[in-house]
Amino acid sequence: MEVMEMSKEEIMKNAISDFSKVQRHMLLAKKENATETYNDLKDEYIDLKALLTSLGVNLTEIDKVKE
Repeated sequence: MEVMEMSKEEIMKNAISDFSKVQRHMLLAKKENATETYNDLKDEYIDLKALLTSLGVNLTEIDKVKE
């Protein structure tokens, strides 16, 4: 089985896309008062935020949730 490595740029691109998607879902869950869904998404949000920060991505402009 061949394992393909992703470049730092590919990882960043995918993580930014996932981060944006999770934030959209979090904001919708908050609007709908879906607290369980929001809290579940928040775990993923924190993981992605940590990953992006470790990769040196400036989250100032893309972090809409700011938790």
